[in-house]
Formats: sequence, C-alpha cells, structure tokens
Amino acid sequence: MSAKRQQLILNAFALFYEKGVHAVGINEVLAVSGIAKKTLYTHFASKEELVCAVLEYRNAAYLRWLEQRLDAANEGVAKVDALFDALDDWFHDREEVLFPFHGCFFMNVSGEYGDPECAIHQQCAKHKVDVEAIVLRAVKTLDLSEQACAELAAMLCLLKDGAISKARVQGDKTAAASAKKVARQLV
Repeated sequence: MSAKRQQLILNAFALFYEKGVHAVGINEVLAVSGIAKKTLYTHFASKEELVCAVLEYRNAAYLRWLEQRLDAANEGVAKVDALFDALDDWFHDREEVLFPFHGCFFMNVSGEYGDPECAIHQQCAKHKVDVEAIVLRAVKTLDLSEQACAELAAMLCLLKDGAISKARVQGDKTAAASAKKVARQLV
C-alpha cells in the first residue's frame, strides 16, 4: 500500500471516527492529510470507496487488538474477563492503537448508511460477525457444549455492544465493568 493511500485512510479514519462520515467532506480529509485532490482520486474513485477502505483498516486493527487481548488471557473465564477488561481500557483511552474512544466506529457508520444493501452497511455488519467469531473462539476454552458456546458468545457480544453504547451515548465509562459482572453470571 502506498504511503499516501495509507495517510489518506488514517486521516480519514480519525476525522470520520470523531465527527462522523457525513459531517466530514473530502476537502477536510485532504487538508488534514496534506494531499492533493488528484492524488485522492488516484486511490479512491469516490468518498464511498474511501469509507470502505477506512472500514477495512479499522476492522483489521480492531480485530488484531481484540485477538491479542483475548489470546494473552488464560483459558476459560479469564478470557471472558479479558474481553471486558479490554473494553474498559478502550473506554478510558488506555488503548492508543484504537484512538480516543468515540464509540463503535461500525455502529456509528452503519447509522449513517442504514440501507442493508449498501456495501458500507454490509462491511459494518461483517465486522460484528468477525468480532463474534473471536469471542466464540475464546468461549470455546470453557467446558461447554458447542451450542452453549455459540449462545454464550452471542450473549457476550450483546453485552459488549450494550456496554459500548452506554459508554458512548451516556458517557458511562464504567459500563464495561458492569457488563463484566453480568458476563460472569452468564458463565
């Protein structure tokens, strides 16, 4: 990937994550990036293509971070705890790789692109599937049946997304710790 393309993606992500996709124009991305409009259109035919590239970037970064956090934990309940401890660090801006917390980028963007047939919305939905797969791998270290693991992973993802929403919308930075208590009861 070219350095200018990567620079555009990173700067666009930072702006989109803080302000929202529709609130940020291409000219603002260019100004922050210090890149000419012609260069932007060399890499991206439209703003939507840039948004898709930003979603790919964030998905990869977030999944890598989450896998590392869960892989570092011991098996079993420790992995469930690690999920919510990771969220707590993110909510309190202790995870530099994720940028200052502004909620779930994929929830935010899917709210701006609500048509389920839209490629951008579909990328947001795929992210949630990818995250649940990582959580499921962690849950499989518990001594549970396949069906129980799948059900628990789905419930933990609901708790995770609820905690993210509560932290963002209501400013409750303790939401991950509260969700961790509920997760412990589920396990």
